[in-house]
Amino acid sequence: MIVFTLGYWLDIFIGDPNNWYHPVQALGKIINMLEQKLLKAGFRKSRKKINGFILLMLLVLIAFILPLLIIKLAFQIHPILAVLIEAWMLFQAFATRQLDRETKRVYKALKEKKMQEARKYMSYLVSRDTGQMSEEDILKATIETISENIGDGIVAPLFYACIGGAPLVWAYKAVNTLDSMVGYKNKRYEDFGYASAKCDDILNYIPARLTSIFILFSGLLLKMNFMQGLKILLRDRKNHASPNSAYPEAAAAGLLGIQLGGKASYFGVVSIKATMGDSDKKIDLKDLKKTSQILYLTSFIAWALFGLTIYFWRGL
Repeated sequence: MIVFTLGYWLDIFIGDPNNWYHPVQALGKIINMLEQKLLKAGFRKSRKKINGFILLMLLVLIAFILPLLIIKLAFQIHPILAVLIEAWMLFQAFATRQLDRETKRVYKALKEKKMQEARKYMSYLVSRDTGQMSEEDILKATIETISENIGDGIVAPLFYACIGGAPLVWAYKAVNTLDSMVGYKNKRYEDFGYASAKCDDILNYIPARLTSIFILFSGLLLKMNFMQGLKILLRDRKNHASPNSAYPEAAAAGLLGIQLGGKASYFGVVSIKATMGDSDKKIDLKDLKKTSQILYLTSFIAWALFGLTIYFWRGL
């Protein structure tokens, strides 16, 4: 409980300073190195799938065993050192402050009518084309990204920290990083990234659904339209190519009374995605500010509930 709490509040107060080296960067380098060995031109589909599974297993083992060994070694030196090191590992896995920081950068740029700056900040958040985005496109994409990432950047790491501490959290982060790097349905990665994408779907299955519930209750506490949020969640929870992403996005869209999804451009190709929510009103800057409030309150609800679970399960 102490480790869990310390890790969470370090993230809330410090976040991830841009000039700090992050473990996810190390995971990315390992993925690139292994990919060069395991993905060669001319490999058959079956070979690519097998090698993709090998990549997944190797990275998860590294991400789980290394933190475990470090914590055990630190405990041999002093128990307090082990607590501090594991709390630091957890802090680096959570993303509440970082997501809020990215949201505020977009908000500030749009408020000051600096569209090029807003588009630039959006390019750091999403893989879609941002060069020709309108203000409403930017707002919609930011709200979609933040609501989805409340799940895999906050609630899921808290969930796995509750179950297995820092080693399990970083095993999860390894899968999540793999999915973001090789989990694409294109010619290069469709087979090689298959195992990573499916594993990410499985690991996010419960957290995504918990996230949607936590988002709804954060909306209730913020005096938003809870019943509308619940209605849209139940109606649109499957309106996404991912089996998980629509849950938090639909809940947020319902609370805000807006519509997410629809047209987006990726690498010059326009894609028409299913929508979540109703287009009763135009998305504006107030909705982005409300999303930031939902972000923090949902994060706090998840921390409190998982923290209580740890307390009654294992004590302090």
